[in-house]
Amino acid sequence: MPHAFVFDAYGTLFDVHSVIARCDQLWPGKGTALSQLWRTKQLEYTWQRSLMKRYAPFSQVTREALQYSCELLKLTLGAKEEGALMDEYLNLKTYPEVPEALKKLGGRKAILTNGSPDMIEPLVRASGLQLDAVMSVDALKVYKPAPAVYEMAASRLKEKDIGFVSSNCWDALGAKSFGFTVYWINRGGAPLDRLGFRPDKIGTSLNEVLL
Repeated sequence: MPHAFVFDAYGTLFDVHSVIARCDQLWPGKGTALSQLWRTKQLEYTWQRSLMKRYAPFSQVTREALQYSCELLKLTLGAKEEGALMDEYLNLKTYPEVPEALKKLGGRKAILTNGSPDMIEPLVRASGLQLDAVMSVDALKVYKPAPAVYEMAASRLKEKDIGFVSSNCWDALGAKSFGFTVYWINRGGAPLDRLGFRPDKIGTSLNEVLL
């Protein structure tokens, strides 16, 4: 097993779609559609901003993706609703197996995330997860899967033998392209992205690929 494990945060340790319940409270019957579109635009904006070399913190990206999604779905988003949904990102639920899996896993454990410090640090504190480091792309002002992001993790941990864990296939393959040993948590049974690489191991949960 690798000497250190680096985890993606959103969708890997934390369930971004745990916001659905709050979305449904605000707009009954629209929670799933809003959550899915919000996540899609959030990721699209990170890639687009990286290509444009127009970085903005993930909190801004997330807020703007929410605004776009509500406008497209014709949902009235006032300051109160926007604040409530942004606060949900500070209290996302972990996937059920995550706390115990991290306790059982040997070696150093860290997060490498697109999340800006104002989002990821409160979230990790609220979760109670014990980690050796929490690293944000904000330090580099470019989003994953830029190779410099994975290089930052290797440099900060001072480890050559790193296992990278992500539920996002594009992220897993970005890490594989960089040279990490990669574990893809394919929670939804999606096909492999055609990017020229394969993860070293694929499973539907942390327990399946790591323990």
